[in-house]
Amino acid sequence: MDTEALRSFVRAAELGRISHAADELGVTQQAVSKRIAALERELEVRLFTRTARGVELTLDGQAFLPHARSVVVAAERAVTAVRPGSRALRIDVLGLRSAQAVVLHEYWRSRPGTGLDVVTLRVDDPRVAAAAVAAGDVDASFRTVTSPDALPDDVRMIHAFDSPLELLVGPRHPLASASSLTPPQLRKHRIWVPGIAPRSEWSEFYDQLADAFDLRVDAAGPHFGDEVLLDTLADSADVATLVGARDRYIWPAGHDLRRIPVVDPVLAYPLSLLVPGTNPHPGLRGVIAHLGSLPKLPGTVWRPSWATAPRHDGDSAGH
Repeated sequence: MDTEALRSFVRAAELGRISHAADELGVTQQAVSKRIAALERELEVRLFTRTARGVELTLDGQAFLPHARSVVVAAERAVTAVRPGSRALRIDVLGLRSAQAVVLHEYWRSRPGTGLDVVTLRVDDPRVAAAAVAAGDVDASFRTVTSPDALPDDVRMIHAFDSPLELLVGPRHPLASASSLTPPQLRKHRIWVPGIAPRSEWSEFYDQLADAFDLRVDAAGPHFGDEVLLDTLADSADVATLVGARDRYIWPAGHDLRRIPVVDPVLAYPLSLLVPGTNPHPGLRGVIAHLGSLPKLPGTVWRPSWATAPRHDGDSAGH
């Protein structure tokens, strides 16, 4: 089986677009499409369906992805074993506009030339991401396994940083003119967070947040993407959502959306980093040191019950 075809399939699945996979692999979009088509013919199944937003895995594609990824990783390890130097550090993030990706980009800019491969595993259950770290599919993952007993024996979880939440609203929302808000001021307002996945860490986070402050968190409906969410906020006088202060959102100027900090207490989404318990990638030490240098949140901070006290265990990347 052609390993380049497998690599093209894996990157297209992780990035969600054939064009993005082609750019990353340094080949044409047509070349990636031909490789995937040849792979589908060999397997006699369809691996992707095309959508307006790119490509999505079929059920067969979902079943094939972890095995294909393992073959690609094994091939990369075989090459690394006989090539001077080491491969780039591969870290999983929830999305390329997420706070984790922003922080990693800051780290990379501070160390030009650092080999860094930022990927998205496109899974909701953090235990699946932990298994990917244990298997060596990725070197680390910005996920939180809220029950320590569910962590694989050879994976460690360390606190990465706290992401303060902001309320995102359109110009006609009753809270749009506020310079800051407290959690009690959010009560009775609809906070729409569509597509909260069961068994995900953010599902548990929003459950605890709603209970702690008597908030109306509405997860109704599928998540059709950030563009649809932003369009809805711009047109609505009563819908709001919560976003991380470092998360990147881009909208047309006419939307006139407002990002309003939540204070007294600051609502913190605690982000963790899953790393191997033994033989971590040597590049992890620098990343963890960078995370430890990030400024701490000021004032009173609310965190969910499963969040550990902020700490950065530099030794976890050195043993």
